[in-house]
Amino acid sequence: MKTRDRIVAQALLLFNAEGYGAVSTAALAQACGIAEGNLWYHFKTRAALLDAIAEDFAAAIEKRLALRPGDDPLAGYGALLETMMAEFRAFRFLYRDQQGYGEDAAIIHTNAPRWLVLTFDQIEAFLAALVTAGLLDWPRERLRDLAINATIILRYGLEHHRELGEPIGEGAGAVRRTLLRHLTLFEHRLDGAAAQRLHRAIEAIEGEALAA
Repeated sequence: MKTRDRIVAQALLLFNAEGYGAVSTAALAQACGIAEGNLWYHFKTRAALLDAIAEDFAAAIEKRLALRPGDDPLAGYGALLETMMAEFRAFRFLYRDQQGYGEDAAIIHTNAPRWLVLTFDQIEAFLAALVTAGLLDWPRERLRDLAINATIILRYGLEHHRELGEPIGEGAGAVRRTLLRHLTLFEHRLDGAAAQRLHRAIEAIEGEALAA
């Protein structure tokens, strides 16, 4: 891995674990095994480093937004959940520490409202596919509300557990708890076999997070 890429990857890990404002450039350089001057050679400012992370974040979001329901809407929804939780966990500090990085990361401030609306659209499309397949009994005119509520739980679930003092690291089960909580919104209106499949998909997502 190139030094620049290694700095970005290590910064993301440290910012997620300790908070954006709590990580000094000296600590980051030490974690990367390089001199602080070498870090400044690759990133002239802290904002430039944040911009590099934000570019990776934007690429991950755009790739996730390209997912669409397929021939098997349950499998597709499970894949979407897995991708979303990986995104929220990998870029956790960008969701959590916005007050810390303020108006930096222009790519996020410019695109965040669009990304959020497109996420509502995406989840609504997946839920609509479940309705069309006869797996979810839900009024189509209320699917938007369901999609918004599901997004809120998925997006802020890990931080909700953190604020309650519950562990959210790998192996803590926070991903599983968040996914199951979102499922309570509409599980009672799912076909029984479909509900079982989604439960198995959630267990598999947690298992893959542990193995990663």
